[in-house]
Amino acid sequence: MAAVVKADAYGLGAVATSRALAQAGARTFFTATTNEALVIRKALGEGPQVFVLNGPTGADAETMKGARLTPVLNSLEQVKLWAARGPAALHIDTGMNRLGLGPEELPHAAVALRDTTLALVMSHLACASSPAHPMNEVQLKRFIDAATLFPKAPRSLAATAGAQIGAAYHFDLLRVGVGLYGSGGLDENVMNLACAAIVDAPILQVRNVEPGETFGYGATFAADKKMRTATVSLGYADGYLRSLSGHGYGVLGGARRPILGRVSMDLVIVDVTGCDEAREGAMVEFLGPSAKLDEIAALAGTAPYELLTTFAGTVRKTGVRA
Repeated sequence: MAAVVKADAYGLGAVATSRALAQAGARTFFTATTNEALVIRKALGEGPQVFVLNGPTGADAETMKGARLTPVLNSLEQVKLWAARGPAALHIDTGMNRLGLGPEELPHAAVALRDTTLALVMSHLACASSPAHPMNEVQLKRFIDAATLFPKAPRSLAATAGAQIGAAYHFDLLRVGVGLYGSGGLDENVMNLACAAIVDAPILQVRNVEPGETFGYGATFAADKKMRTATVSLGYADGYLRSLSGHGYGVLGGARRPILGRVSMDLVIVDVTGCDEAREGAMVEFLGPSAKLDEIAALAGTAPYELLTTFAGTVRKTGVRA
């Protein structure tokens, strides 16, 4: 099992996260770019294998070689650039039409890489988040057929969601990304995974309001009864998406506290009626064991990947604890 730590480890902090994963036994890591890989190499030393998904360019090929990084070759141009420089992975396009070599290019790649150690041949599933999607079986067959040109190379097809389709998709290496951080990666029937990111923020003010009073910009919510509310130091400047206005919630005193009105730049208002724990300085959880990543992402109308990289990736810079 490889650990995918691209995008600053999905917003959690690449250095601390990769070190924790290495302590847990991870020996293979994936990043998107050379700069990301250099950070991981510096943090972990020479031992782990670090793959670079975007592959080499003329400007960074020698840097990659010097740092013992393993590029993923996505085109014949990258194959020719890297040939004989060191171990590499080869990306086969089986239907994503994003990166990778097509079937007509693979014989040329096999010739060009005859003196290069292939650490991996890999592909990427387009529809793994829907396990029953017919595209998954199409890509599986295409991958098996294409990989026969490279019989000695280990194989990798599945990331977090693909790993759940079945053993036929596992091959030699699973590239687990969002599954490490608290999301099952599926569109439905998502696994209940432990949350790797906890984001909470302090209450700045508590107030009692009367029926008919409105909350926040645009006065989009009006109280229909006497309420107690808390203004919390969190907003879209921290990556807490504005689309959670009127949909999201915080957790305090063991219960969900709905967001009232709009999420603003630095503040949200939550309903704390009947909550004895609501006082200035009390911490409200907005992501964590009681505010699951997949559910919050669904309420925001986005994917857990985006929620993590914008929310968890931004909130640390503001002094809010994450």
